[in-house]
Amino acid sequence: MVTIIIFILILGLLVLAHEFGHFITARKSGMRVFEFGFGFPPRVLGVYRDQATKKLVWKFRKKKDEEEIPATIYSLNLLPLGGFVRIKGEDGGQANEPDSFGFQKAWKRAVVLAAGVTMNVILAGALLSVGFMIGLPTDLSVDPGKYAIIVEPAQVMVQAVDKASPAEEAGIKFGDRILKIDGQEIKSSESMVGYVQANFAKEMLLLVERSGQKMELKMTPRLIKPGDGSPRFGVMLADAGIVRYPWYIAMYKGFFAAGIGLINIFIAFYLLIKNLILGQGLMFDVSGPVGIAVMVGQSARLGISYLINVTAMISLSLAAINILPIPALDGGRILFILIEKIIRRPLPMKYEQLAHTIGFVLLMILIVVVTGRDVWGLIK
Repeated sequence: MVTIIIFILILGLLVLAHEFGHFITARKSGMRVFEFGFGFPPRVLGVYRDQATKKLVWKFRKKKDEEEIPATIYSLNLLPLGGFVRIKGEDGGQANEPDSFGFQKAWKRAVVLAAGVTMNVILAGALLSVGFMIGLPTDLSVDPGKYAIIVEPAQVMVQAVDKASPAEEAGIKFGDRILKIDGQEIKSSESMVGYVQANFAKEMLLLVERSGQKMELKMTPRLIKPGDGSPRFGVMLADAGIVRYPWYIAMYKGFFAAGIGLINIFIAFYLLIKNLILGQGLMFDVSGPVGIAVMVGQSARLGISYLINVTAMISLSLAAINILPIPALDGGRILFILIEKIIRRPLPMKYEQLAHTIGFVLLMILIVVVTGRDVWGLIK
């Protein structure tokens, strides 16, 4: 239950930040915003300021004539899964009215559409900045710099576990700390890899710490995937410690890390699509809402530093996905604006809406498939 609550709060924060970007740029661009909602309908309550009396007016149900109200309604809705913004003319209608989305110049419309992605990147940078002020998990195999303050020394930590690997079969999980192998203390991921490569022919006993509890797990290295050079456990390791910086360095570090993280996500998308086209399958797992919720729960158990880190990465992933030129996403809508500028006339709205509808349906199918796989993985 705690995991579900944390996941809903994080999802709400990310989506609200995204929608606030659309909201504020639409208002600054002269567009009329009918409603800015927290959560998804049905509406619990709404409020707007009457421009004549300057008093707050409360609305408890959505009515058809609300678009006649000359103010933005701020609403609280029943499903706490984010938020939404209703902009006048965003569906292509009322394009001849000056306060409509469709009436505005192409660059203004593109800015409004890209603002949600921009806000997710800014949010990630802000989260990482705060994280670096209080301490974030960092790979200490790389010099963190002269301003770094080591809060917790490096420990060999599991960052990922391969499917159908000895590690997964033995019960190794994300966030586990490897303390010893066959009674020998492990001080770095490099020393652990070296020991496994030198002794891969035998079963090994690992002392692992998870949430303060120590346990012993047995496993034997083996070849997991075609192309593996030597037997292995099937884990990705890091010499992770908690590092913080002075606030003025932390702000720079946070936004720089957000930029690097976004670039890495785009590279990962490229490799994912490339491998699928070449028929090489998935080179890494893709998680849906259930898988992300599980990851959030695991991070929360490790501590606030890990939760901040994961939340920032999810925000960057949301930004990267939304800017892709896929119909139904912000990037897809920007693509149609670019096509409009190239051919110097608007595309027929029925074709654009059809493309967005098809894109939305395909995205929903993908989410259902990935979510089903995540649920199946939990059941197994």
